[in-house]
Amino acid sequence: MKFDMHCHTKEGSMDGKVPIEESIRILRSKGFQGMLISDHNSYKGYRAWRDEIRGRRYEDFVVLKGIEYDTIDGGHILVIMPEDVKLRILELRGLPVQMLIEIVHRNGGILGPAHPCGERYLSIFNTGRYKRHVDVMKKFDFLEGYNACEDEESNHMASVLARQFEKPAFGGSDAHKTDCVGLAYTEFPDDIKCESDLIACVKAGREIRCGGTAYRGTTKERIGRANDILVQSFWFYNRLGSMLRSHKRRKLWKGYEYKIKT
Repeated sequence: MKFDMHCHTKEGSMDGKVPIEESIRILRSKGFQGMLISDHNSYKGYRAWRDEIRGRRYEDFVVLKGIEYDTIDGGHILVIMPEDVKLRILELRGLPVQMLIEIVHRNGGILGPAHPCGERYLSIFNTGRYKRHVDVMKKFDFLEGYNACEDEESNHMASVLARQFEKPAFGGSDAHKTDCVGLAYTEFPDDIKCESDLIACVKAGREIRCGGTAYRGTTKERIGRANDILVQSFWFYNRLGSMLRSHKRRKLWKGYEYKIKT
């Protein structure tokens, strides 16, 4: 089955410009059988699909629930939980990578870095803490091996990491705009009908293929060197967002920690 494994939505991401139904229409026209909704720190897009759209003519297309989580120390991480697991803490940005890994794994999910060799602050191997400590890759279940919005070098280095650590590589468009949807793909050898099917496929070590075509309409390309200011601004935005959510996150973590111990 052919999926786009990194899709943002108008319903769930502040910077998302594509309604879910539009993404589905485009992907179906390109021969895709499914997509992963991976909005920033939010399941709002998936909830819109579940509550308002699902069942309207889309029996032949699979929409999976994911999230692109902003960690405090390792950039963006793609997280996929079983369909019956709901963790509010995953919608509160700012967890450290190691804590995120523990929470996801203890609840039966899988996770891996998005664009691992991409922009500073957004990508785990271009952050200060993990730039030279690739051993964290051993704890991930997969990585994003092809991202249509990344340059050739970034995707090449991601594929090198996937081979080095023998991790499955996903392909995702990282689409925020219509003309980017479906420019990257992931091919699964198994039928994927729900999140648990995907998790089982990854854990079983089944052969997964990915690839795609580079998107040439990114904000980074349009604004040139001014992108450095945008990236730096994201660092402050992420830190501020993490601080504002720290109280709620601590309360949820305490309850979760108690649940683990008992």
